[in-house]
Amino acid sequence: MWVLHLLALAILVVAGSGQAMAESLSRQPNTTVELLAESLAPRPGGTVTVALAMTARPGWHTYWKNPGDSGIETRASWRLPEGFAISAFRYPVPKTFMVSGIMNHVYDGESILLAELSVPEGALGRFELAGRFEWLVCDDSICVPEAAELSLPLAIGDGAADPVAAPRFAAARAALPVRLAETGRFEVRDGRIRVAIPLAATGDVTGAHLFADDETMLRAAAGQKVSRRGDALIVETEAAGPAAPARVSGVLRVERGQQVGGFAFAAEPGAVEPGEPLAAAERAAGRATTAGLGPAFGLALVGGLLLNLMPCVFPILSLKAMSLARAGTSQAAARVEGLAYAAGVVLSCVALGAVAIALARAGAGAGWAFQLQDPRVILVLMLLVLAIGLNFAGVFEFSLGNASIGSSLAAKPGAPGAFATGVLAAFVATPCTGPFMAGALGAALVLPTVAGLAVFAGLGLGLALPFLLVGFVPGLRRALPRPGPWMQTFRRILAVPMLLTAVALAWVLGRQAGVNALAFGLLAALLVALALWWAGLRQARLGPALVPAALAVAAAIAAPLLLPRLAATGAATAAAAPAQLAGLAFSPAALAELTARRTPTFLYFTADWCITCKVNEKGALASPKVADAFRAAGVTVMVGDWTRPDPEIARFLESRGRAGIPLYLFYAADGSVRELPQLLTVDMLTGLASPGSSDRP
Repeated sequence: MWVLHLLALAILVVAGSGQAMAESLSRQPNTTVELLAESLAPRPGGTVTVALAMTARPGWHTYWKNPGDSGIETRASWRLPEGFAISAFRYPVPKTFMVSGIMNHVYDGESILLAELSVPEGALGRFELAGRFEWLVCDDSICVPEAAELSLPLAIGDGAADPVAAPRFAAARAALPVRLAETGRFEVRDGRIRVAIPLAATGDVTGAHLFADDETMLRAAAGQKVSRRGDALIVETEAAGPAAPARVSGVLRVERGQQVGGFAFAAEPGAVEPGEPLAAAERAAGRATTAGLGPAFGLALVGGLLLNLMPCVFPILSLKAMSLARAGTSQAAARVEGLAYAAGVVLSCVALGAVAIALARAGAGAGWAFQLQDPRVILVLMLLVLAIGLNFAGVFEFSLGNASIGSSLAAKPGAPGAFATGVLAAFVATPCTGPFMAGALGAALVLPTVAGLAVFAGLGLGLALPFLLVGFVPGLRRALPRPGPWMQTFRRILAVPMLLTAVALAWVLGRQAGVNALAFGLLAALLVALALWWAGLRQARLGPALVPAALAVAAAIAAPLLLPRLAATGAATAAAAPAQLAGLAFSPAALAELTARRTPTFLYFTADWCITCKVNEKGALASPKVADAFRAAGVTVMVGDWTRPDPEIARFLESRGRAGIPLYLFYAADGSVRELPQLLTVDMLTGLASPGSSDRP
């Protein structure tokens, strides 16, 4: 193993020449590195935290201080003015990377290494924090040594923190392992080492890995058996050699479901008894998690039921339900249509849920309505809703299955038409996360896969329930108005909310992908509308109009395929808080900085395609009373815009057990966090700034 280290070190020393001019940021072929200081004006006689931020390109990684079986720790050769001193790096919690039986301790993406710069008393004027940095960056098949000369100009001053760098330092500190005050124990027996690490609240731990500070303590590639005994986690693995070390120290990476943290520990020799395997705890946690299926299913059922009141679903449901009241419909036929409609809704919701769960399991971060973050889907939905609106308005007629020309899209008889209408209703309902749905869909993403899909099926069942009842309960059908000439007028009235929905989706498309994409979408909508108008004229004179209908379908299919080129050149617009609130853009680092300073913070997540979000933003959030109350109480407003995919927002929502938006959180000055309902009121928001408002619900 040491041969690999020496070989990598030799390559690193010979590699990379210095740059002609050092700067604070350097972009190497596989890594971007940047030198940062928490204060650009460090105080004489004090210390200032400095950082080396390293970002490996996707698929590549850098190394922890003990790199494992291969690799090299990042090396720094500092150049400091006389009298200055700097500490060794402090590293964030690493990850494991096993390839061909070789275990590495690594970082992918960004890792920030921290060090403390000591400034001597009497220091004056300007100086440079400079050095040469060498590291190894690898993928799963090749390693490349890289190096950079970095320099950061600083000036002696009052030690004030740099507000630009503050969020990154807050995030870097949050990624460091927490040092445990209590010392652990370890013993070596028969070539194996067993380490007991004191850790409160071990009951919810689902996994752990021990990273030793150096390679003389344990064999990196050996498997680790993790168990629990009281308030201690016990890690057993192969010792590095027959002789027991005098002391064991390192970092314990701990997983609690999808939450990951780390603890720096030290252990002295002592007897360590084996504990209860974590597998037993995992099975118990699995039983507890599955026990949550019932409440989540019930909430999803109620949430789906409420989706029927949305402006783009209610017209479809209304016409479809009244179509069952037509004369001559048998009980058997009504049940078949009810079941077919429910099948279309449930299968669509389960399919969308399966994709959302798969993306969440892959770490991509997704939730309900994830597909609406793609402007191509927005365009398809806009053209589809436009076509429905024109159909309701009588511009053209549509048929499926055994429907005759002249029946409306939402009123086609027979199982095929009912199934297609159910699919349509589920698809157009996805922009909404109404009351009762938030917790249910959030649970669906963390439940076992089968249980999660059952929750999405519950959502579909709730959405389908009104029409299903109409199909199975003759009394409900008799209570509905009988079809007649008035239906044509009612149908045309219901075209209005559908066409308004198309306008709203056009606005979302422009905000999401820019003015070029909006213009292209409007052109596609014009072509589809003209083709459908032509189809309607031919239907009135000649019957079926296959050619214009085919042109409309072709335009609707071609438009999303051509959209990405135009969307790439258009400037998208980010969602913002109402002007009176002057909201900051969400980032985990900025939120960590605000909460560390105990600044009262109102955080909410929105998207241009979220109807409930926009209702709140035009209503309670736009009230001058709310702005005045927040301003008087020193409340900072932070906005997370999820109109487009954002992994940080997706991970944050997942950490809160949520799969969709809106989400409203208030971080009080005492450190408590309060989650607000999805429908906001002015009194609710102004009450946040009142004494006693920080009580946790």
